[in-house]
Amino acid sequence: MGNGFQFIDIILFGMIAAFLILRLRNVLGRRDGHEGGYPDPFKRDEEAGQEDGNDNVVPLPHRDGPDSGFETEPDGYLGDAAITDGESALGAGFMQIHRADKSFNEEDFVVGARVAFEMVLNAYSSGDTDTLRPLLSDDVFANFETVIKDRDRAGHVMEDTLVGISASEIVEAYMEGKVASVTVKLVTEQINVMRDENGDVVEGDPNAVVSVTDFWTFSRNTQSRDPNWALVATRSLD
Repeated sequence: MGNGFQFIDIILFGMIAAFLILRLRNVLGRRDGHEGGYPDPFKRDEEAGQEDGNDNVVPLPHRDGPDSGFETEPDGYLGDAAITDGESALGAGFMQIHRADKSFNEEDFVVGARVAFEMVLNAYSSGDTDTLRPLLSDDVFANFETVIKDRDRAGHVMEDTLVGISASEIVEAYMEGKVASVTVKLVTEQINVMRDENGDVVEGDPNAVVSVTDFWTFSRNTQSRDPNWALVATRSLD
């Protein structure tokens, strides 16, 4: 009887062990040699990017390489959609810039242009050349600096008040060699006044808000380590 009970116990324990093994396999799964390697959570992003076939490993949500077989673009990219909606030249320009600079984003660029517009306008009005210098190309800075010096010699004080930016959009984008250029149309409401050394108004009206339409062109060498764009040209609709 004792041996019989021991035999039954062995069978019972074996059935329990088999049941537990089946449950574990159902929960954890099993490897059959075709799943590929498990991701290594301690591997650097650069190494992981190389294994995925990324030729350009950058800290951006973008993958682009000659052997990847696909291309994904950052948020805000217009790409082919821009070419099919009647803006073929602008869409083609966006595509060229994206190929040269994966970080380029149309929506972010417009936001940056609006900020740059306000900074440049305020610095130009107050004669702050230190602020203007890194924002402008050499030619534009030289022109601005000349006007500021002439204004100072005449004893004039400029008061440009930006009331608001009512509209802003990219109207031109293109590549020339390694240099990307983007033109932004900005429609703003301003109060423009020039006063003499006595504070009397010599130009403009301090009580008049005028609408001004500007076209500002920014450029950047896409091969440069400097991510900043410089203002290279300005024009206004009179």
